[in-house]
Amino acid sequence: MPPRLEAVRGDITAEEVDAVVNAANAGLRGGGGVDGAIHRAAGAALLQEACRAVGGCAPGDAVVTEGFNLRARFIIHTVGPVWRGGSEGEPDTLASCYRATLAVADEVGARSVAFPAISTGVYGYPSKEAAAIAVTTVGAADTQVSLVRFVAFDEATHAHYRELLS
Repeated sequence: MPPRLEAVRGDITAEEVDAVVNAANAGLRGGGGVDGAIHRAAGAALLQEACRAVGGCAPGDAVVTEGFNLRARFIIHTVGPVWRGGSEGEPDTLASCYRATLAVADEVGARSVAFPAISTGVYGYPSKEAAAIAVTTVGAADTQVSLVRFVAFDEATHAHYRELLS
C-alpha cells in the first residue's frame, strides 16, 4: 500500500519520524548540505564511526545507521546521481534511491520517513524534475511505511512538492 505523502519546509534533522534520509556521498564521509547537517545534528564522531563500519553505498542504493542524537531512530543513507544532463541514467538512479530507501525502512520497521530533495544540491539535479521522480516513485511504492514527508530546505522546492501533491 502506498504511504501518505506530505510536503513540508524546514530542517530535516528536526523531523520526528522513525527514519530520516541522508543524501550521502558514496564514501558516507559526511559533506555539505543535508549530509553535513545530518552528521552535525546526529553527532559527527558517532555517525562517522557507524558509516566507516558500513563501508560505503553505491549510487541508487541505501544503507542504514542508528540515528544517534537525532529524534529519528534511524538514518537511511542513499547516494543520488550527479546530474549530467539526464541522458546518463540519472532519472533511473534517482528513482532507485527512493525504492531502496523504502526497502531499507521496511527491513528495520520504520513506518515514517523524511526525505530531503536528493541530488538537488551540489549534485545539480533540477529540483522540479527531482521532485516529480520522488513523488511518482514513492506514491507507487508497495511498502509498510505509512507516512513519507518530503522536507524542502527552500521555498522553490517546497512549492514543487506542494504542486505535485495537490
